[in-house]
Amino acid sequence: MKILTKAACAVGVAALMSATAMTATAETTSLRIQTHYAPETVSGKLAAEFVDNVQTMSNGEIEIEMFYSSSVVKSVETFDAAATGIVDCDMTGGAYQTGKNAAFQFVGDIMGGYDTPYQQLSWLYYGGGLEAAQELYNKYDMQLVGWWVYGQESFASSKPIANVEDFKDWKFRSPPGMETKIFEKLGAKPIVMDFTEIFTALETGIIDGADASGLANNVGLGLYDLVKYANYPGFHSMPSDHLACNKARWDAMPESHRRIMSVAMESLALRTALTFEKKNAEAAAELLEAGVTLSAWTPEEKQKFRDAAQATWTEFATTPEAEALVEAHLSYLRQLGLASE
Repeated sequence: MKILTKAACAVGVAALMSATAMTATAETTSLRIQTHYAPETVSGKLAAEFVDNVQTMSNGEIEIEMFYSSSVVKSVETFDAAATGIVDCDMTGGAYQTGKNAAFQFVGDIMGGYDTPYQQLSWLYYGGGLEAAQELYNKYDMQLVGWWVYGQESFASSKPIANVEDFKDWKFRSPPGMETKIFEKLGAKPIVMDFTEIFTALETGIIDGADASGLANNVGLGLYDLVKYANYPGFHSMPSDHLACNKARWDAMPESHRRIMSVAMESLALRTALTFEKKNAEAAAELLEAGVTLSAWTPEEKQKFRDAAQATWTEFATTPEAEALVEAHLSYLRQLGLASE
């Protein structure tokens, strides 16, 4: 009995020592991430779920401090803030960086391309998109971890936006990049401003409307408390919000932590697409009850926009990286039957 007891004790001590050693040698990662979404929006809540998933799956080895509503730097400055170490990761969108390289438009918001988030994510993960985009991000000392795509956006407007003709002289908030060129062709007057400035600009009449986000997110931002017109379902813009991290910071992370982050982004992408299908439909019903006018565009009017958008792609692709990404998209869109030969 004494021999067995001693043996059991020895096993117990060995196990304890092993567990202690593992705890002592476990690597930890602390990340500061900024998103442009407010915590009360649907996307803000999904970002919080992402943080919880990562921290739970890593058993606390990865700690994330999330900064919402661009609280550290402006939305358009988040990428540079991550590249220079002010924060570790940028959770806004590539289209904000078109001033650096036109190619960022085609990882941020191709406009007039894919119909659904699933098609767009399919290009990223199975159409060679991630590899092509990674070369672009690495050039600027960043690592593209993944996308989350919530689907087609809807406008918020103080006047009806039911067809292309309604764009004439319409002053609206636009993100920077190719969108301004497309809408100028259609007679609108896009004004580039930060995401956080939209509510005040609408409230004071600086703009007549805004291209902000999907219908449910627009509700969360309170835009339809100020203006009473929207279009739904959307058609013009389906941004790919990214998670992009400082490359040196990313490379220094253990492979297990990088894998957790990547898989958590894939989960976020699926949850985002599924959530917004439901949330946007619910928001549409609520807005109709509240007296907001929703315009569903005809296929003919949508095609006018698609023609203007696709004609602008090649005009905007002014760098080798942009040309390569446009061709990668067109090749995949042809496979899906969404672009002509």
